[in-house]
Amino acid sequence: MEPLSVQEEVCIEEKILIEEKAMIKDYERQPVPEGERQGWFTLGLVWIGGVISLSATALGGALGGGMSLNQAIISTLIGSFILAILSSICCIVGARTGLAMSLVSSYSLGKKGAMGVSIVTSVALFGWFGVQLDLFGDTLAQVIYNVLGLSVSPDIMIVFGGVLMTLTAMFGYKAIEKLSVAAVPLLAILLFGSLYIILKDFTFTQLMNAPVVGTPIPLGSAISMVIGSLAVGVIIGPDYSRYARTTKDAILSSTFGYFIGTVVVLGISAILAKATGESDIISILIGIGWGTGAMVVLILAQWTTNNTNIYSASLNFSILFKKIPKYVLTLGAGVIGTGLAIAGIYDNFISFLSFLSVLIPPVGGLYAADYFMNQKDYTFDNMDRIKEVRWPSLINWGISSAVAFLTTAPPTGMGIFTITGASGLDSFVVAFVIQIGINKFWHKNSILEEEK
Repeated sequence: MEPLSVQEEVCIEEKILIEEKAMIKDYERQPVPEGERQGWFTLGLVWIGGVISLSATALGGALGGGMSLNQAIISTLIGSFILAILSSICCIVGARTGLAMSLVSSYSLGKKGAMGVSIVTSVALFGWFGVQLDLFGDTLAQVIYNVLGLSVSPDIMIVFGGVLMTLTAMFGYKAIEKLSVAAVPLLAILLFGSLYIILKDFTFTQLMNAPVVGTPIPLGSAISMVIGSLAVGVIIGPDYSRYARTTKDAILSSTFGYFIGTVVVLGISAILAKATGESDIISILIGIGWGTGAMVVLILAQWTTNNTNIYSASLNFSILFKKIPKYVLTLGAGVIGTGLAIAGIYDNFISFLSFLSVLIPPVGGLYAADYFMNQKDYTFDNMDRIKEVRWPSLINWGISSAVAFLTTAPPTGMGIFTITGASGLDSFVVAFVIQIGINKFWHKNSILEEEK
């Protein structure tokens, strides 16, 4: 075989470089091209992957323990339905513009106003990445000890999880999609398999009449818990729906994830809790002899959820640090987030992250209302003409965030009054209504600078 010439070697190296760039191309600062768009089912699997997590199964277990099974299912259905509606509204904006949430907010709040949103959102998501990673490491170390009898440092498991989640997010939506397509069916098999095994020893009547364990949870509070658990994920919907082929695909995929996915995960967890008196899905899996299955559920559930935290955080970082590639920002965030998890972010920053998270739901109501009233201006060609700050919209964000704090229970908020019982929903609706009023009656709140 003859050796390659210098020119042939250069061509091969250039081809490899182009392929590598294509692998990490994620359109963080521009619309997703039509050729890269996808149908609802694949997008729906991504949403479901984000929904299935330890915190979701724990919530389902808490509902099953603190309510009758009938009430737990009703609260799950109502809360999930509301989440699906809110998600669809936000995802429509992403599908029609092809833009991530950070860029969408540039139109509604102005370039500098959007930077404020990006800082709050990216820091909150980045922080929750560390918190979930901390939980992942501690839980996986305990499971390995219980199943295999091996003592492993939680810090090693944190690093293991950090590498998995950061690498997936570095390669962008395509990698998250491939992971979800592989992981969600396996998680479904394990969850439904566990349900089948448990239900062999119980009748439906026994489960419906099973007593409440622990502190009872009122129906309204349960619905609020379901909505609150995923409210921030709803607002960052455009980060994923920008890959939707049509508006219909965006609506179907978000409904598939936030209604079907949430109902299934919380419902199964509640039923298992009723049958076993145990709210921890991992402990239940170990108890029925699925030790390895417990590890698989733990790893995949946290992997498919937590990489979305750092992925959306890096998209927000991308409009703050425009000269740095997103994959570099993701890598840096992953390294720092892993370090924070090892340092014990779970014990020290939960209150701060909860505080920041209250600020995010109003942004969804604000940009959704603004988009539906100014659709013609939400084009990428207008990006250079967007105002630096849209003060009325920024004031709306402040007012709506204040409503969120006033309706959020202490210690995160003040809990002075309630509207719907779910502060995220309250602030979303308030921001939506105020923004409609601003656009209708405050004509100086135009999106674009006047052409000279």
